[in-house]
Amino acid sequence: MTMTATKSAVGTTIPTPCEMPNGLQWHNDELFVMDQLTDNVYVIDEAGNVLRTLYTTTENGSGITVGDGHIWTGSNGSTGSRPYRSTDTHLGYVIKCDIDTGETVDRWRTPDGGGIHGIEWDHDANLLWVTAFSPKAIILVDPSDDFKVVHKFEVELERLHGLALEGDDAIWCAHTTDNVVVLYDKESGKELDRVTMGPEDPFVHGLSKKDGVLWFGDANFAGSHGTAVRGEPAIGTIVR
Repeated sequence: MTMTATKSAVGTTIPTPCEMPNGLQWHNDELFVMDQLTDNVYVIDEAGNVLRTLYTTTENGSGITVGDGHIWTGSNGSTGSRPYRSTDTHLGYVIKCDIDTGETVDRWRTPDGGGIHGIEWDHDANLLWVTAFSPKAIILVDPSDDFKVVHKFEVELERLHGLALEGDDAIWCAHTTDNVVVLYDKESGKELDRVTMGPEDPFVHGLSKKDGVLWFGDANFAGSHGTAVRGEPAIGTIVR
């Protein structure tokens, strides 16, 4: 059951580089932003200044992470936000991109064959965490072994979005429609903690962590859910 917050959980906000920042990933001192509208990746600094723009073959871009020297994007199937491109497949894929150019290096279908929102590289295990819809789950896969499923746990809440690791044993997951960010035990899936956003707060799509602080991206997009639209995108920090 989701508790209703009475105060804001937003700390500071910065200018967004795009209209639909659906995925976030801090890498060193640069924030990689996946734009659902254009499927470009915008690399910005902590003040929101655009450092460079990378063009990808992602379609309906959602999550993003950086690991193993590459960018990984969640290609969430058929886009309704931009015109068709010859590289569009209308299927759920994880795409491995060149970190300097954004060019596609490899790609894999999602474990459940459906769409994908959240994605997070596990640097200690050299593996990749992804979200799934059917069933609702957080899944650990091995890209070096044909995307073999190494571990998974199912969750109860709907609309899994951004992921962010917490230490060695836990992982945060944003549930956008409920507008909560839940900390799960990576092995058991047990809920360890929860942040409930305030009634006027942005809706958390993208999620990342820097220096112990969670960052969110609000893509200002609800799709078929009919909820989670404030009228403007946002990027900022979460107060816990």
